[in-house]
Amino acid sequence: MTSTARTTPSAQDYDGTSPFPDSGTESPPTSGRRMYVTVTGIIVVAPFVGLAVAIPLLWGSVVHLTDLVLLAVFYVISGLGVTVGFHRGLTHGSYTAAPALRVALALAGSLSFQGDVIDWVATHRRHHAYTDRPGDPHSPYRYGTSLRGQLRGLVHSHIGWLFGDDPTSHRRFAPDLLADPGIRAVDRAFPVLCLLTLGLPFALGWALGGSWVTALTALLWAGFIRIALLHHVTWSVNSLCHLIGDRPFRTRRHDRATNLWPLALLSFGESWHNLHHADPTCARHGVDRGQLDVSAAVIRLFERLGWVRDVRWPDPDRVAARRLRSTA
Repeated sequence: MTSTARTTPSAQDYDGTSPFPDSGTESPPTSGRRMYVTVTGIIVVAPFVGLAVAIPLLWGSVVHLTDLVLLAVFYVISGLGVTVGFHRGLTHGSYTAAPALRVALALAGSLSFQGDVIDWVATHRRHHAYTDRPGDPHSPYRYGTSLRGQLRGLVHSHIGWLFGDDPTSHRRFAPDLLADPGIRAVDRAFPVLCLLTLGLPFALGWALGGSWVTALTALLWAGFIRIALLHHVTWSVNSLCHLIGDRPFRTRRHDRATNLWPLALLSFGESWHNLHHADPTCARHGVDRGQLDVSAAVIRLFERLGWVRDVRWPDPDRVAARRLRSTA
């Protein structure tokens, strides 16, 4: 189903410090939007409800190495599905993937429980179109730059925006994905993939451990905890990576994207966010020495295997032109 968006306030008159023009005039959600918000709430809250129920039930049980291995495996698959598939591939076109890999990455990203692929891409493209200005769906500067406004904006950018009545137009921001039968099929399959991302850890826990207890511990660690961790890492790129960190590269006016090194490993390189906003189509976000970028390494591997082509690797002249200061 295609979303429609309200009229975007003019970003040209924004002064960079005031609350966005519509920040205090949110309209009540329509019935269809209320359903979307309800589903979103379930997606966000379900991992924590699962933890609250499962921990007392399993209190005193020993966490097996198998649980942690499954957590790592599912985190890597679903996380790279988001970073390499949803983000660098489908949103920004940093490379051209073979059709089978394109669909496989979209499926992997959908296992992250972060929403259907077309809406994810459309929302992120809109974020780049209006970064930290009126129209940005999850800017931490929505309520201004005062201390109170920043604290409120932090909550909004991290999780609050998911519950607002501000849908993004798929036709405007993702017409290419709407025209792609394979991606449309993945998009429609999202509810089934949500069940699968929880059902697979449970089934593997049962198969490897041979009991409902091992199935539940696998569901707890590789299902609920893995989803909750990946959610908050992703949301932290939306929130923290626009508030704290380094800004060594020039971005557009009012764009405050930062590099935040503590998140680099867990986010597979996504927290080198300042360079990404300075050069959005670049396949590598961590361009300086010591900046770990697992997603770029995976894209490089796919390129060597012949599964992707036309990769937009960093151009030294373009990077130098955007640099504000030395990061040595």
